[in-house]
Amino acid sequence: MKKMKTRLALLLTAILTVSMLLAGCHGSKDTAAFAVPETLDTSRDFEITFWAKNDTNKTQTRIYENAIKGFEALYPNIHVNMRLYTDYGKIYNDVITNIATQTTPNVCITYPDHIATYLTGSNVVVPLDELMENAKYGFGGSELLYDGPDNGELVDEYLSECAFGGHYYAVPYMRSTEACYVNKTYVEKLGFELPETLTWDFVWEVSEAAMEKNADGTFKVNGQKVMIPFIYKSTDNMMIQMLRQKGADYSTAQGEIGLFNDTTKELLLEIAEHAKSRAFSTFKISSYPANFLNAGQCIFAVDSTAGATWMGTDAPLIDISEDKLVRFETAVRTVPQFDPENPSMISQGPSVCIFNKEDPQEVLASWLFMQYLLTNDVQIAYAETEGYVPVTKKARDDAAYRDYLSRKGEDNDNHYSVKLEASELLIENTENTFTTAVFNGSASLRDAAGQLIENVTKSARRSEKIDEAYMTKLFKEVTSLYRLDSISAVEGKADLGPLPGTARALIGTLVLVWILIGLYVLKEYVKKSKKSG
Repeated sequence: MKKMKTRLALLLTAILTVSMLLAGCHGSKDTAAFAVPETLDTSRDFEITFWAKNDTNKTQTRIYENAIKGFEALYPNIHVNMRLYTDYGKIYNDVITNIATQTTPNVCITYPDHIATYLTGSNVVVPLDELMENAKYGFGGSELLYDGPDNGELVDEYLSECAFGGHYYAVPYMRSTEACYVNKTYVEKLGFELPETLTWDFVWEVSEAAMEKNADGTFKVNGQKVMIPFIYKSTDNMMIQMLRQKGADYSTAQGEIGLFNDTTKELLLEIAEHAKSRAFSTFKISSYPANFLNAGQCIFAVDSTAGATWMGTDAPLIDISEDKLVRFETAVRTVPQFDPENPSMISQGPSVCIFNKEDPQEVLASWLFMQYLLTNDVQIAYAETEGYVPVTKKARDDAAYRDYLSRKGEDNDNHYSVKLEASELLIENTENTFTTAVFNGSASLRDAAGQLIENVTKSARRSEKIDEAYMTKLFKEVTSLYRLDSISAVEGKADLGPLPGTARALIGTLVLVWILIGLYVLKEYVKKSKKSG
């Protein structure tokens, strides 16, 4: 009887413990330093998984595949299995789900905002400080079998994006910013001269002028029935950059939220005016800016510099039919500014992190592959596929990369002029880029920033009254939607709200199984109690 009671108590404790651990994997943080092995064990085989993202771009896929082949040739005992995704959000959701089952990948292309959430699980992501500085296997390490960047050869602004909570948790892989792709032909047709640096006032003025119609209902500037002068792809970036340019609050490094302020209201009211006239729209409402730009139905299309291969009359990845295409001169500019003398634009692009495993040798093998992605061959090849730029000074200074940039406009494929202009724009403005603070909850805050613009734009198009009462309600609804009222500024910790549905389902199933086991044991206990009675 005593043994049965003891087993029952232990089982119930296990049920509670498992439930707490699984539920708590989204809300606790306890990072330990990684102890680098003295040497890589070449007598053993290691199989590591690499989760990467591409937009069904076969050239990028081949670059990943070639990188894996090149790495495995140097380290024949390390085998890399790649899994490709078409969306960073899907990678994020799958990682969160796999944290609960301890089946995370070894190496993952992701974003620092996402890593901050992964870190809510105890020791899930490897802090890279010791690995980066290791004399044998760190940057410029003596035991590396390839020519990677030395310590100090990563672009400082990009490496700093990967440091938060007192540690480096990632290395940058590629970097981009946003650019405004302009139909210069239409700007001049409307009687304006395109400045070297766009201002918000200029973009709004030209956009409203482009709304003038002919008697038959077509627009004067393009002779078509469709014209959306200004389309913004990522409204989260739009709001964040506008606030930064205004010197207004957004968030602190500790997770204090400043998004909902008077400057935000002023910006939203101005956006609403132009949304009401249909001079402004967003990707989520209208679709890809590039498609409208290339059809002569948009004048200012804001998208990533990595999206340059879709922009313009001769774009290699043009996504509309030939009969819809309109020829025009494409200009590449920084995003609109409030102060053109002091431009400010967001730095974005994927980083790479490593997930912790029980075997330190497996982690070291993962680090060696991750660092291989920073070699010149991989960096330059990937940068040439779109408007990304390498994250190392070593690759930027390489003769092959300089030659690539110098051949701008030589063809409309690898040297497509708009793509190379977008890359040059970022290189020239590296010091003008910024990043937002990374903390557990920063990804939700970013989504909220974009949601404000999306909601206001939709409301304006429906002719809803947008006033102080509207703003108060909007701020409250968006705060609730993204659970921002539960983010704590204490030590950068936050409650991000519920896990993704797949993770919740898995946790629920596991807890249910334990409960059923407990009920079975309880039933057997009752049976034996009756017999013994």
